[in-house]
Amino acid sequence: MSKLALYGGAPVRTKPWVSKYMGSEELGEEEKARVLKVLEKKRIFRYFPAGLEDSECSALENEYKSFLNTKYALAVNSGTSALVCALVACGAGPGDEVIIPAYTWVATAAAVAMLGAVPVLCEIDESLTLDPQDFARCITPRTKAVIVVHMRGISAAMDEIMQIAKEHGIRVIEDAAQANGGVYKDRMLGSIGDAGCFSLQQAKVITTGEGGMLVTDSEELWQRAVLYHDGAGYQFRFSERKIPAFPGQNYRLTELQAALSLGQLEKMPSILAQTKSNKKKIVQGLKNQTKIKLAPVFGTDHDLGLSLIFYVENGEKARAAAEALTAEGIQAFQVYDGVSNDQHIYINWEFLVNKADPWGGHYPWSLTPEAEIAYDENTCPRTLELLNRAVQVHLNQMVTDEDIEDLLQAVDKVAAHLL
Repeated sequence: MSKLALYGGAPVRTKPWVSKYMGSEELGEEEKARVLKVLEKKRIFRYFPAGLEDSECSALENEYKSFLNTKYALAVNSGTSALVCALVACGAGPGDEVIIPAYTWVATAAAVAMLGAVPVLCEIDESLTLDPQDFARCITPRTKAVIVVHMRGISAAMDEIMQIAKEHGIRVIEDAAQANGGVYKDRMLGSIGDAGCFSLQQAKVITTGEGGMLVTDSEELWQRAVLYHDGAGYQFRFSERKIPAFPGQNYRLTELQAALSLGQLEKMPSILAQTKSNKKKIVQGLKNQTKIKLAPVFGTDHDLGLSLIFYVENGEKARAAAEALTAEGIQAFQVYDGVSNDQHIYINWEFLVNKADPWGGHYPWSLTPEAEIAYDENTCPRTLELLNRAVQVHLNQMVTDEDIEDLLQAVDKVAAHLL
């Protein structure tokens, strides 16, 4: 085995690793034509006094309902807004507890706290998603809901989670921001729980820059979400409101954003077919590599193939492996190194660790001081330990067979020298 590039040897590859955004790379003439059409119509606000059926936002909602086979959909201005509206729809508010995984984007926790509910952290397992056994442990009489995050395009164990939630009367919100187009046992992610939330931010599989979508089969949950996403209740000019009024925010999506995203669901199958095929080839190529570990779900139909994550013996080796892979031309990261401020890991959520609100106090934790909820290294130690010995390489639909060969060669080279 040749000398590591880290120590002066020749690297496996000299060209940059493929690290572009996914959805925005697919933007083309179709999206351009749709946006120009909106400009020509001069209708950039969704809720004109008449003609809801002509709205680009309405068309996007219909696309999602058809794609996910849900009864209702609501276009909003971000994935965070979708989470907030889903929580309101499910009745989560001051003094309630909402269980979330310790590995997710910070917005999952922020959405809970913004509504006066208390985030309760749950361990993940090697799939990088919510550990069902720890979920059951986290439930208290104050638990109102659980947010299940399909992290890194990987389906959580929905059968087990749904059963536990049903037994305890807990609402299930799916955060599919990183798993748009994913499937769990023939059901689309986002359509399994009480409500599903999606992000259309630029880093996602399909995108409109900033935007989101909420889906549900419950008319009541949909109406509550609609009312909260638009304090003026514009949408109820076109449908009968069946719930009492309450104050809302302004999380409406614009017609330009909706037009940009329209039709992108048609591109998703080819994008994900490529990423899933790539991931399966990589997992197959690493199956005999005994110095790393892959979770059983990796490379299966429950994995969209948006990244490669493998586990090594300890954090020191993970740090060395990531540095060595990067030197070989494969940009890699130690998922949790205790230094970088990755906002996917709970210990880096400063407001949560300090239980801080925007006004210098400790709301909503001050509502239930007897709960004694802490957010430190002892809260979810298994998650931190797992991520500390995890190495990540970003993947996308532009990865070629040549890139995969370079990746496999680099992993074997680094494993032989360092692991």
